[in-house]
Amino acid sequence: MKKIFFMIIILIFSVVIFTPSVAAAASHQNMQAAWMATVYNIDFPSAKNDTAAQKKEYIEKLDKLKATGINTVVVQVRPKADALYKSGINPWSDVLTGIQGKDPGYDPLAFMIEETHKRGMSFHAWLNPYRITTSGTDLNSLSENHPARMHPNWVISFNNSLYYNPGLEQVKNHIVATVEEIISNYDVDAIHFDDYFYPSNYPLPQGEGKDGVAACGRIQNINDLVQRVSAAVRGANKNVLFGISPIGIWKNSSSDPTGSATSGYESYYAVCADTRTWIKNGWIDYVVPQIYWETGNKAADYETLVKWWSNEVKGTGVELYVGHGLYKDVVANEIDKQLNINKEYSEVNGSFYYGMKNLLANAGGCAEKIKLFNQSSPSRSSLNTPPRPQAQPGVIQVFIDGLPVAFDVQPVIINDRTMVPFRAVAEALDVKVTWYGPDRTVIATDGDLSVRLQIGNKTAYRNEAPVILESPPVIINDRTLIPLRFFGEAFSCKVEWDEVARCVMITSSLRL
Repeated sequence: MKKIFFMIIILIFSVVIFTPSVAAAASHQNMQAAWMATVYNIDFPSAKNDTAAQKKEYIEKLDKLKATGINTVVVQVRPKADALYKSGINPWSDVLTGIQGKDPGYDPLAFMIEETHKRGMSFHAWLNPYRITTSGTDLNSLSENHPARMHPNWVISFNNSLYYNPGLEQVKNHIVATVEEIISNYDVDAIHFDDYFYPSNYPLPQGEGKDGVAACGRIQNINDLVQRVSAAVRGANKNVLFGISPIGIWKNSSSDPTGSATSGYESYYAVCADTRTWIKNGWIDYVVPQIYWETGNKAADYETLVKWWSNEVKGTGVELYVGHGLYKDVVANEIDKQLNINKEYSEVNGSFYYGMKNLLANAGGCAEKIKLFNQSSPSRSSLNTPPRPQAQPGVIQVFIDGLPVAFDVQPVIINDRTMVPFRAVAEALDVKVTWYGPDRTVIATDGDLSVRLQIGNKTAYRNEAPVILESPPVIINDRTLIPLRFFGEAFSCKVEWDEVARCVMITSSLRL
């Protein structure tokens, strides 16, 4: 363990200017996430019109999830074009009180985020962008301030349900505004869309084919929204991620030679979701295909799809997480097998689990298997994602495995380089440091590894092999400061720069 820590120290002697894109790509790998559905009150809340009961229920479920190794909760905060948060453009959701538009007496989203971050877990705000009702087409049944009721021309009806029309400019603007409102007012870690876009199998105009002009126009409508939401998220807060969880099959190979060797429901044609385009253009930070089938399934074999999606994200910078359908007994029973398959594909950086009730009930032993997997495979799961630090004016902070490093001399920026007191960082990683005053040299050792640096000298030595630094160590107030360099990924570590909080976060490989 110490050798791994030491290798990190060796690497951080060199210089880096941390960029937001690098930090974003590295900072949310190895997720173990659970979806918390609120539509129909599936997972939360069980009690309506009862603030104390709702808060108690959320905390209890959160603690149970964390005990299983879950480090991220994905909460459905906009189930039916309404809100589990205080909004100026969407009405309060009826899942809270039983009456759409009724103030629940507290802000559920603010409460949930606070409790989640307090436990060192991440919070993803899950939105269904287009759904208005799950059953019924009477606009007058909606709250008086519901945008769909105020703008009936925004609405389409299909299969006894109402949806916003994805082709309308006003609808796109409304959804983008919804996303911006959430990011501006709440400390969410991500915006998350699920697998619903156009209503499933919404009929094409008479005489139109599935690859015709009308169908391609619908694909473009969804692509346009995804691109706009991506720009809005990054424009509002570059530390917030944007992820989508599509149906597990993009296209079957029978429809497209580059599709998967499957014969199931195709998201491209069924709901107009062209996930490949979102990935290739980098409009999303992560993708969670809902591979809800078991291994050996004739229409959609689990590993066949894991391999296909791994190839889709390879080299794109888009993170891949797998969605597992624990609501199916056959999947819950073999979840350990699926997780071990994931380990064989380096592009897979974690898992999302649905449904939460099955996970918490340990259906098929799934919770025990997931917990055991997380404990036995620390390189694939981050069991305790550190809380996001808060910015301190004029101060650069350093966190190691989520714990702040105390300095008697504060880190500084010299010539656009971040310089950090060496001894404090080394000792936090349990590396021995020796100072030789006559030639102003510091030596760090751990076992048979050693690194030697000299104040003012750009050449450092690792086991006597020279390493050229772009900026030499310096002494400030009797403390040796070294330049930091991002290079942890090659050694299964994370070294992140958070521009907003102005901090460096180092996570050792044992916690990845």
